[in-house]
Amino acid sequence: MIAINYTNFRNEMKRHLDRVTEDFETVIVTRKENKNVVIISEDSYNNLLENIYVLGNKANYDWLMESKRQLMAGAIQRHELIEDSNE
Repeated sequence: MIAINYTNFRNEMKRHLDRVTEDFETVIVTRKENKNVVIISEDSYNNLLENIYVLGNKANYDWLMESKRQLMAGAIQRHELIEDSNE
């Protein structure tokens, strides 16, 4: 995570935006009166929204936690992949 003031961000905007998109870096642009802005890539944003959606549903959350518990307990099964004959 990088914190940079507005003036420095503006002067080197391309470099900072490249770091956001290429390195998945988060940039906080600090502004007067704590009106800061956080910049993340579109991929990071979409991932964040997906996580909020999945974990925001109690049934989904409970199912994921039960799956995690089973994995940690070693209660797993291996399956062979089935080839799709349409490919």
